[in-house]
Amino acid sequence: MRAQSALPFLVLTFGFTWAAWFAAAALAEDREGGLARGLSGPLFYLGVVAPALVAIALTRWTNGREGVVRLFAEIGRWRVGLRWYVLALVYFIAIKLGAALVQRVATGGWPAFGEAPVLLLFAGVLASTWVQAGEELGWRGYLLPRIACRMGLGTASIGLGLIWALWHLPLFYIDGSGSTGQSFPVYTSHVTALSVAMAWLYWRTGRSLLLVMVMHAAVNNTTSIVVSAVPGASNVWTLSGSFVAWVTIGLSWLVAFAMLWDMRGATLDAAEVGATKPPEQLNASAG
Repeated sequence: MRAQSALPFLVLTFGFTWAAWFAAAALAEDREGGLARGLSGPLFYLGVVAPALVAIALTRWTNGREGVVRLFAEIGRWRVGLRWYVLALVYFIAIKLGAALVQRVATGGWPAFGEAPVLLLFAGVLASTWVQAGEELGWRGYLLPRIACRMGLGTASIGLGLIWALWHLPLFYIDGSGSTGQSFPVYTSHVTALSVAMAWLYWRTGRSLLLVMVMHAAVNNTTSIVVSAVPGASNVWTLSGSFVAWVTIGLSWLVAFAMLWDMRGATLDAAEVGATKPPEQLNASAG
């Protein structure tokens, strides 16, 4: 088995993703349209799934086919308690609704709420959960164990959050990305707290990437239930964020601190990806 390092993964993932995203943005601006512009979407998506593609390639190179099988096996770890599925689905909804309630109490007015039906949001979660493998095979499946075995799971979850946020930076400069012009420091603060929550869930479910994918999909699909983006924002490096955004960050970190306390002393074995003894029995019955 060759030595496993986080550095090649980071260099390749950032390089492929950022190149793909900026190339996709350039093609999207092609006024003549045609084939080049049509390639913009697939090229952008290739950048999104780069973490998984790089993780698979490096795992195959260092651990062989068996290593790849173990990596994918973490997606198949579905036999965990029902409470973990509920937590993955409602974690961010609870944070956002809590932020809305805080604004109501503090200012006397409710923030803007999204108009998408709840059933449609959950349908989006179910449909997009599998898409999250494009990131989670890389971030939690490959990278997290390799840094956690050196600095502990709690510290690694924070470090991964900062890396994960930085990976998204081009989206704050690309038109139409949904993050264009928003505050990157505000985003980073929230994503780092979310990284702690996802690492904790990954650890508590015996390294189930499936549950992390569910949480990732739930966050992506329910973020609009309470609007927190600043309309017309154009300064990526400002600390200016909406009241809801800052309260969301505060509540997220309150939860994250409790999770960090629970993870104190915990680590993950990068040498045997998918082979560590879980804190929960993988064959536990639902509920």
